[in-house]
Amino acid sequence: MQRLPYIDWDAAARVGRKAVHPGPELTPGAIDEVVAALRSAAGRAPSHIAEVTGLSAPADARTLIVDRAGWIEAMAVSARTLLAALEAPTQASSLAQRLGGQLVAGNFGAGLAVVASRILGQFDPFAEPKRLLLVAPNVVATERHLGVNPTDFRLWVCLHEETHRFQFGHAPWLVGHLQQLMRELLAEDQQLPAWRAGEKPHSVVDLVTTPAQHETFDRITAVMSMMEGHADVMMDRVGTSVLPTLPVIRRAFEKHRDRTGWPALVSKLLGLDLKRAQYRDGAAFCNEVLRRADVETLNIAFSSADQLPTLAEIHDPQQWLHRVSR
Repeated sequence: MQRLPYIDWDAAARVGRKAVHPGPELTPGAIDEVVAALRSAAGRAPSHIAEVTGLSAPADARTLIVDRAGWIEAMAVSARTLLAALEAPTQASSLAQRLGGQLVAGNFGAGLAVVASRILGQFDPFAEPKRLLLVAPNVVATERHLGVNPTDFRLWVCLHEETHRFQFGHAPWLVGHLQQLMRELLAEDQQLPAWRAGEKPHSVVDLVTTPAQHETFDRITAVMSMMEGHADVMMDRVGTSVLPTLPVIRRAFEKHRDRTGWPALVSKLLGLDLKRAQYRDGAAFCNEVLRRADVETLNIAFSSADQLPTLAEIHDPQQWLHRVSR
């Protein structure tokens, strides 16, 4: 494995907290109401997810209601933990390494600030203990922008993140599998990508990955597509008996996701649109498996790493169904 650079994650968190806008202004009373409502929604979500997924049990985790700066702090800690497991240095051994680590941290901090202004929630399986984060100002800003029912929307967000909690609880090997894929990605020979005639990179990801790394990246993409698509499908399977305004929320949210103009261009250049593709492709895979089989068959994907769909199978669910039914 290649030696990872030292990154000053405390500095990254400081940069991110300083750069991020705090979000919508709320009175202390309104903040308390949102926090209480999100905590209540997070408490109600697991029973609904257990019913629609058929997965055994959620992973043990803390539920944290955070602001944007709190999310940045949490992600900096999680990144440090994850990279330490991948043998990244946790302390600088020289002045040059310390200065380099602070320089890299500035870039990471700026990136965290961008994501912190838009992410609604996140299940963090790499922290100890694991945690489910709900970013209160972003939930409020999004429900206002979409003009949707706040009570339904807050539960809807929690349903998605709780699905991830069930995925990692049912398949505890997922954490190690993702770490192994990252090790393989880092083990590839670092050299500038050699693009064949007529090819062109489509995002920053394409610019910094070699063909061999791209194969590993595709395997990671397949796992993330399965997990994100599965969560997207299951949050809607809960249905209108629990979320009366679910169809309105889904239509408004999809329109919000598919925004055009300069935000879409920036997302494309940074590779952030990969997340959107993961939701779309993974959801299409899960819906097709459910159409052709049932939820028990879909859950085979969480039985072992070998049963996870490949990226080719994500785009052709029949291939996966044929393989797992042998």
